[in-house]
Amino acid sequence: MQINGTTKVYGIMGHPVAHSLSPALHNAAFQACGLNKVYVPFDVVDLPRAMDGFRALGVGGVSVTIPHKQAIIPHLDDIDPVAEKIGAVNTLLIEDNHIRGYNSDWIGANKALETIVDLPAATVLVLGAGGAARAIAFGLKEKGATVMIANRTVSKGEALARDLNCEYFPLSEIEDLEADALVNATSIGMLPAPEATPAPQALLQNIKAVMDAVYAPMETRLLAEAKQLGCKTVDGTQMLLFQGVAQFELWTGRAAPVEIMRKQLFSHLKGNAGN
Repeated sequence: MQINGTTKVYGIMGHPVAHSLSPALHNAAFQACGLNKVYVPFDVVDLPRAMDGFRALGVGGVSVTIPHKQAIIPHLDDIDPVAEKIGAVNTLLIEDNHIRGYNSDWIGANKALETIVDLPAATVLVLGAGGAARAIAFGLKEKGATVMIANRTVSKGEALARDLNCEYFPLSEIEDLEADALVNATSIGMLPAPEATPAPQALLQNIKAVMDAVYAPMETRLLAEAKQLGCKTVDGTQMLLFQGVAQFELWTGRAAPVEIMRKQLFSHLKGNAGN
């Protein structure tokens, strides 16, 4: 791929953002499809100025990550109804200086979970109440699953449970719960603290399938312990992959090269362990 005067720019905004795998994922997809597009990281602290900059520079689309997924909403021109319901945005589509917000996290989570669980018939315990947890939980509800929320901070957990019209449990009181699936939507277990886990083994004995949104390391302590107890598991790379696939297709209007994106993602993770 050669960058020239007609190259369309896309990117990811966050703070920090240098560790993101999204540039590797999307640039591989653009190149495979012969598209004159490039995807770069934007370390953003000042949201209003960043949005003005995207408009002024003619940026085509932007992924949104921590800490901007919820804070960005007041700065949008328009928002997709599902993203509005979730209350978090991870994707911007920019056309004619008009910025519309979407959420592809829930699509990625559902596609990943569907490989191990029949979602419409499932009861799913979601750990966390932040932007990722909101997206995952609302996506599960869209599929007809029964959702339970567990979170360390009671006020945030109860607020999300009210929004979803579902049950809330303090994270310290989940050992005896039963569910078809468990989703870790917190950062517990992520590098540089891979020895941590959000779920006691006593809980995992009552769970059939486990998904961890954490992808570094690829096999978290949570997933390793779940496997030992006979649970079906899916790691965070699958959610990352499929949310990226949804973004690519929104931005380009064409089918994503999923296997190329998958190979690039796994290759990057293996070659850059810890990033």
